Amino acid sequence: MKIGIAEIIVICVIALVVLGPEKLPIYAKKLGASLKEVKKVTGDLSKDIRENIVEPLDEASAPLKEAIEPIVSLKEDVNKSIDDVTKSFKTIGKPAKKEEAKPEVIEEEVMETAAAKAKTEAETQPEVSAEEKPTLAEAYTGRKAPRRQRPAAKTAGRRSHNA
Repeated sequence: MKIGIAEIIVICVIALVVLGPEKLPIYAKKLGASLKEVKKVTGDLSKDIRENIVEPLDEASAPLKEAIEPIVSLKEDVNKSIDDVTKSFKTIGKPAKKEEAKPEVIEEEVMETAAAKAKTEAETQPEVSAEEKPTLAEAYTGRKAPRRQRPAAKTAGRRSHNA
């Protein structure tokens, strides 16, 4: 709890009114001496607590901390091993990740492969004239597609576009 300047002024005004101007300096000296004694007692008390309680606890806890340290490191190692095992179980049945090559390298490899494949196909296939070349559907299925017949146009009742 902090006391601000406004509260101190209010307390001084009330003390001046209650005690009067003659007795106020005497009581102010007594209050100052009392606060000095309280500060001295609290300082001695905190020093005694530090010497008798805090320091012995720190001394007693130091060997315990040293004894626990290997257990903590063992726990961390076990947790890392468990994490590794769970990761390996999760990846079972999944294809291994390959390092992704740079797009330029992949493009060059694809172009080289396509060029080599086209060259070997050109060497193995006999020369075919343009009329004998199969259509895409024929090349895919391996047989010729039947020609579609157009239905005969009915001229009766239709208008000519040139009319």
